[in-house]
Amino acid sequence: MLKSLTTAGALTLAVASLPAAATIVEFETVLGNIQVNLYDESTPETVENFLAYVEAGSYDGSFIHRSIPNFIVQGGGFAYDQEEKKSVKIDTESAVANEPEWSNRKGTIAMAKVGDNPNSATSQWFFNLDNNHTNLDVQNGGFTVFGEVISGMDIVEDIADLPRFNLGGAYTSLPLRNYGEEEIEDEQSISPDNLVSILSITVIDDSENSAADLEPVPNTLIDEVGQGGGGDSSSSGALGLPWILALMGLGIARRFRRAR
Repeated sequence: MLKSLTTAGALTLAVASLPAAATIVEFETVLGNIQVNLYDESTPETVENFLAYVEAGSYDGSFIHRSIPNFIVQGGGFAYDQEEKKSVKIDTESAVANEPEWSNRKGTIAMAKVGDNPNSATSQWFFNLDNNHTNLDVQNGGFTVFGEVISGMDIVEDIADLPRFNLGGAYTSLPLRNYGEEEIEDEQSISPDNLVSILSITVIDDSENSAADLEPVPNTLIDEVGQGGGGDSSSSGALGLPWILALMGLGIARRFRRAR
């Protein structure tokens, strides 16, 4: 269940109390665990912003809401509220300044943001499924890479292999577990168990030298004129009514289609 921030100052306080040291975090998902080493020294504002949401428990009970084959797997925007029996948007604080120091290569994690606004990243992030540098290193001011997967990339790829469905709004490419053509034929309602849920994200190592042996690729394209084409890793998208109804168990499976 989403643990919302109760005051506007809670996130700011959490950020101020976090040390600027290399950090390893673990994503506990329903498909397995993913460990990510964060680039604290080179992207300090982005890492502190991300860790503030982690410390607040904002990602507990969230889910992967977007999966694009050979491109990205995205989360950090929405959670399922067990009490309200519906999806809710994660509470966000002020956007963080863009820090496009590193290249969007396979296995890295980067911040999602609003189109045409380089400094608009808040809570949403994505894993790069491929080397997306020719596009994402320059698009929209460059997408800030702030860490890399050091264990569990196979779990990220398992998520990417799941069937995807178009429910509209922010969920045009929603990955679902144990849900496919047979369930659609039977008009079976989507349940929270079908979501790729993130049970928690926790800090498992805050050693200052945890990133010492990593060799992230620098973003050398950011100074080039123009922006790359291809997919958009925007965090925007409205909460569609069909999605809310589906998660309330009202049997609308026939109203949406498999994503292509």
